[in-house]
Amino acid sequence: MTTTTSTIPVTTADPAAENSIRMLLPHTWLQSCRLLTRWRRDPMTVVQTLAYPVAMLVMLDVVLGRQVTAFAGHDALYGTVPMVAVMSALLGSLAGTITLRRECEAGLPGRLWTLPVHRASALLSRSVAEAVRIAATTTVIVGIGMALGFRFHAGALAGALAALGFVAVPVMFGVGFAVLVTTVGLTWSNTGVVEAISLLCTLLLFFNPGFVPVSAYPGWIRPLVENQPMTAAVETMQAFSLGGPVAEPLVRTLTWSVVLIAGCAIPLVRRYRRALC
Repeated sequence: MTTTTSTIPVTTADPAAENSIRMLLPHTWLQSCRLLTRWRRDPMTVVQTLAYPVAMLVMLDVVLGRQVTAFAGHDALYGTVPMVAVMSALLGSLAGTITLRRECEAGLPGRLWTLPVHRASALLSRSVAEAVRIAATTTVIVGIGMALGFRFHAGALAGALAALGFVAVPVMFGVGFAVLVTTVGLTWSNTGVVEAISLLCTLLLFFNPGFVPVSAYPGWIRPLVENQPMTAAVETMQAFSLGGPVAEPLVRTLTWSVVLIAGCAIPLVRRYRRALC
């Protein structure tokens, strides 16, 4: 009696397939959509990213608009709108970091890590989602500002390019800041550190040229106002909207963004891998 054994071919997936460059873009986009959906449904993120900045923009224009306009010689909105857009980017990054801490405590990144997804997409998707979120919220803030009287002082084509540059500045600066606070949030499990950074950002809100012109500050504090990170971003956005030299403040904004990303990229990857364990 002869017995025949049939063999069923088994296909084994290439272990490096999910880490190929070809899979990086779709995996990054899928995870970015997940993050954007999560943030959109999170009340804290919506309040910090959009509701609070819009309310502050309207309040500052109603309470201080006339006084600052008379002192600066131009509409106060050309300082307030950039300042609020940058602040929205920073506060949204802080809210996203707290959300990441909660996901790590729940073990969600660890479970995603076991799936056949590109390893780099986990962190890259956070930067992509931050960029999309900041661009969207900045557009809304500009729309509210235009309803209050904010304008781009250029022709049709030049005005469109200036508007794109205006939106790109908080995106660039916000992504760099997000890398910093995400690294801090993963390094210290205590959320008090992130809250301390939030308080520092709120304090810097009152010490930048978007609040009042630099000449309005006392002489002893002007060097701090002129050289703090938010100032470069606000001055660049003012130049795009009101007119004036763009190159010098733009270079300073790029420098701050590159320094934040380059200085925190490696620690961020290490801390994220440690958080998965």
